[in-house]
Amino acid sequence: MVERCAFVFPGQGAYLPGALGRLAADEPLVAETLRELDAAAVRLGRAAPSRLLLDERAPALDELVREAPAELHLALFAAEMALFRLLTERHHLVPDILLGHSFGELVALTAAGALDLADGLALVAARDDAFAAQPPPPGGMVALELSAARTAALLVGLGEWGVSVAADNSPRQCVVSGPAEDLERVRRKAEAVGVRATTLPVPYAFHHRLLAAVAGEFTRRAAALRAGPARHLLHSAILGRRVDDGDAVAELVAAHLVRPTRFTDAIRLLHAEGVEVFVECGPRGVLSGLVTATVPGVRTLAPLRRRTSGPELADELDSLTIHQFVPPPRPSPPRTAPAPAHAPYAAPEDSPTHDEVVSVLRALYAAALGYPPEVLTAGADLEADLGVDSIKQTELFAQAVTRFGRTLPTEGTRLTSHTTLDALAELLPTLPPRPDSAPGTGARP
Repeated sequence: MVERCAFVFPGQGAYLPGALGRLAADEPLVAETLRELDAAAVRLGRAAPSRLLLDERAPALDELVREAPAELHLALFAAEMALFRLLTERHHLVPDILLGHSFGELVALTAAGALDLADGLALVAARDDAFAAQPPPPGGMVALELSAARTAALLVGLGEWGVSVAADNSPRQCVVSGPAEDLERVRRKAEAVGVRATTLPVPYAFHHRLLAAVAGEFTRRAAALRAGPARHLLHSAILGRRVDDGDAVAELVAAHLVRPTRFTDAIRLLHAEGVEVFVECGPRGVLSGLVTATVPGVRTLAPLRRRTSGPELADELDSLTIHQFVPPPRPSPPRTAPAPAHAPYAAPEDSPTHDEVVSVLRALYAAALGYPPEVLTAGADLEADLGVDSIKQTELFAQAVTRFGRTLPTEGTRLTSHTTLDALAELLPTLPPRPDSAPGTGARP
């Protein structure tokens, strides 16, 4: 049987400062897409999203959530659409079906062709305008390490009717949403019965009836945008079905803010229909871990799990052998990468292996954060998946650097851009040794 491929589009956690900097330097299509979206944003009276995607020193996720959520949303849209166009137009990887998660459903609508690029960006802006016009009551979201069914039962058992399931992410991860006070009670009660609960850095109770007025305003504003038939097959995790005409697009927009995201059901359905390869169209690889937790054994590809160059992306795609993929001509000669801000340190031959560094980092981070070590997989995103803020990440990595006899860089490296233990384990051996450390004396597990 021919393997099918799905493109998945992540939500608010999929942001990495300067995520497209190296790709835009190598790939004209990425730079062109950002220029188009910058111009569209300026026409709407918004800041150009490229500044957040080209500069590694741009504000981090937690700062944007607090200070400039509308700018964050435009940057998410721009990053995902730029990668989608690069994969499909430059590398000729054609998906069988598209699937978005929460905010990612708006990007998937545009990628499917139901909206053009400018109208897709305008749809995102209309959503933020709706929040400004109809400010919702205080609310938020909490991630629980439970299935959706067990979470629903827990809420009933706790008598917390004001809180509801907002996102069914995987068999062992669910997000609930509701009023701020109710949500805090649920968090405390869940932890009291041994359920890990993490407050998410979001400003509103997404996928909850608290946003009904905002949803109505969003629907009214979105009606001014012209939706057409989709060119790619599109499945909605919110509607639980295909989105294939203008009426379905309008229904999805109306449901987007108030109905739950049933991502687990959507992944299982697509897998049952023959999808064996899931390609994540967004930075950080937020969804890939959820996919493999739901249907073990499938293949996932997250090209922007970390910042990458054009040649590096092409090498990664060369390993993806599915029927839709036709390798494009490779550029020759390759572009010369700019020199790093600090010369990387060449690790001695007896330095710890990559797996050994990951093992030490896992033990160190688990002890400091209170997580079971098995939760800290090499590919888990420290901020998006585990709720570790940028300050704590820097503090823990500084401890690891000291333990391995290395020195933190003073410039040229944004530590929180390396968002997984796997990425940190790649970075750490490249750091210069401490003056008082002999070569080869880095810690071993």
